[in-house]
Amino acid sequence: MPNHRIISDVSEYREDWERLYAGYATYYKVEQSAEMRDKVWNWIREGRTNCLMALDADGRPVGIAHVREFIRPLMATVGGYLDDLYVDPTLRGAGVVDDLFAAAKDLGRARGWSLIRWITREDNYRARAVYDRLATKTNWTTYDLVL
Repeated sequence: MPNHRIISDVSEYREDWERLYAGYATYYKVEQSAEMRDKVWNWIREGRTNCLMALDADGRPVGIAHVREFIRPLMATVGGYLDDLYVDPTLRGAGVVDDLFAAAKDLGRARGWSLIRWITREDNYRARAVYDRLATKTNWTTYDLVL
């Protein structure tokens, strides 16, 4: 039974989303401008990415996950890609991540995705311990070709 209510219509939660997303950017040491957050917010509003938001018992937003579809030509399937996942630091270990992943799995099943994939930083040990419990670590190495 989930401890946190997960919503996908976050249109009334712009300020809370900004607070959580700014925390995510700070964690990864990424400087974000208001224009960058506006662009991502518009992607959410347009449906280019899905924002799942966890609310605590008082209805306060405490976590977000951004998930989008991607095609898998070799497998001839469609998957989900988890771009961003962030939980209020005061609530880590309280089951928010489990509830966000349960909602992401429900979304993926409803959309016919074959899997949900994501990457994380090698030294993100606390998150990796959760991911190792929830999913299978692959043997793929990630590269970026900067344009």
